[in-house]
Amino acid sequence: MRKIVGIVVLLIVASGLFAQQDKEYPYFGESCTSIMAGKNATTDGSVITAHTCDGNYRTWLTMEPAKDHADTAKVLILKGKLRTETPWDMRDVSVAGNIPQVSHTYAFLNTAYPCLNEKQLAIGETTFVGPDTLVNKKAMFLIEELERLALERCDNARDAICLIGNLIREYGYADWGECITIADKQEVWQMEILGEGPGRIGGVWAAQRIPDDHVGISANISRIGKIDRNDKNYFMASDNAEEVAKEFKLWDGVGEFIFWKAYGHREKPFDIREFHVLNTLAPSLNLSMEMTELPFSVKPEHKVSIQTITELYRATYEGTSYDMTRNVKYITKKFDENRKPIGEDTLVSPIANPWVTRDEMNTINYLAPGTIGFRRNVSVAWSSYGQIIQLRDWLPDAVGGVAWFSFDNPGESPRIPIYAGATRLPAGFELCGQKRYREDAALWSYRKANKLATVSWGKTKGLVLENVLSFEEKALKEMPGIEKEASSLLKDGKTEEARLLLTSFTNDFEAATKQRWHEMEIRFWEMFGKGF
Repeated sequence: MRKIVGIVVLLIVASGLFAQQDKEYPYFGESCTSIMAGKNATTDGSVITAHTCDGNYRTWLTMEPAKDHADTAKVLILKGKLRTETPWDMRDVSVAGNIPQVSHTYAFLNTAYPCLNEKQLAIGETTFVGPDTLVNKKAMFLIEELERLALERCDNARDAICLIGNLIREYGYADWGECITIADKQEVWQMEILGEGPGRIGGVWAAQRIPDDHVGISANISRIGKIDRNDKNYFMASDNAEEVAKEFKLWDGVGEFIFWKAYGHREKPFDIREFHVLNTLAPSLNLSMEMTELPFSVKPEHKVSIQTITELYRATYEGTSYDMTRNVKYITKKFDENRKPIGEDTLVSPIANPWVTRDEMNTINYLAPGTIGFRRNVSVAWSSYGQIIQLRDWLPDAVGGVAWFSFDNPGESPRIPIYAGATRLPAGFELCGQKRYREDAALWSYRKANKLATVSWGKTKGLVLENVLSFEEKALKEMPGIEKEASSLLKDGKTEEARLLLTSFTNDFEAATKQRWHEMEIRFWEMFGKGF
């Protein structure tokens, strides 16, 4: 019997993994979520941008050092690094070209979509696709290389936007419609980019600033509306945005030009994730899914903390009409204190989980049509990694910039603080775990327990969330002391000692989370192996 139970568990876990590779899986059109917060919208005055890399992307990451370069140096622009297995893996990677290098490049955290540099410049990303008629595959730049160059060369969001715009104009944009959320110590912007059509060097883009007391979200849908070019404090855009829209019959040239209507390729500029985040933070606005448009951003009724943002990234709409588990129920008998049957209860089944696989959904809906209606959660099981980045102008850059990083499902995994001043990452971070099972890749230290937990989420949820929140609290308790000590070392000119302190903190913290998730994995195997 135990062998049979074990096989069933393995099949369910495997089904969740294989679904990530299945291009027909309905979730694949909606990957990545970026939440942004201005400095006056947060409890501590930090600026926040974030990103979940939802899909089959590389999970290796490195801390790339600052470098000096010769006047004649060139930098190679690559295509294909999003799905490599290691930093040195060049399978299916091609060189798109090269451009002149700058004399000095900043250190940065090199994730699949590069995200944070030593100057507290940070970037999130989501793909909104847009019209296929605008894609020029032969142009030079994909979005991840534009992000890399911005982090290597810029120390503030506005310069990063201008640099990216100039690179697109000169060398061309080869990707689909992309949004990058660019933040520095003072402000955060949302920048949406598309190509200019096959065979044409260039691109189209617009950028809009999130007000300092607001929170915004980008979740695979173009959100920028009217562009006020006269208000340079809140808007920037390529000179050709209206011209290209008119040429490709995306705008009639007569009515008001609305960026998302022209380029978004959608009926309206939001769906469930945008609604959930904005409505949760500003309920008095009475937003609804039936609206034709939501505000670009909202002023939260209560300032947001890092805990607020991590909770939003764990969201599965539990307790709402959008909760996919609410109809997965079973009948159980009720007993009195003497174990005498006194009736029946209908309860949500312990096997119901908000990250149901396609096979599970199809089976349940076959047995009871309409039981599960798919909703794209903020937290998804096919996530590769994610980070929430805080930028704090009252601290030295090496300390002020911190990425709360997680592997795998953000609804189940712990957040590991990585400081901008760190010099190396824990063992296994340089190895991707997407192409195959490998215990030396850090991803699998968390994925094994996470996948097992979904077999009977009703029984495992409490333990998983207890550990997630335990490490969140541990970080928030320990980080102020580490930051004070590192800031003091930096003030005294002891830069290397400060960097070592920050690096050691991340490595020690990650080791503790890895051990806890291994213990949970063993516990879950014991549960399911005994048929519980």
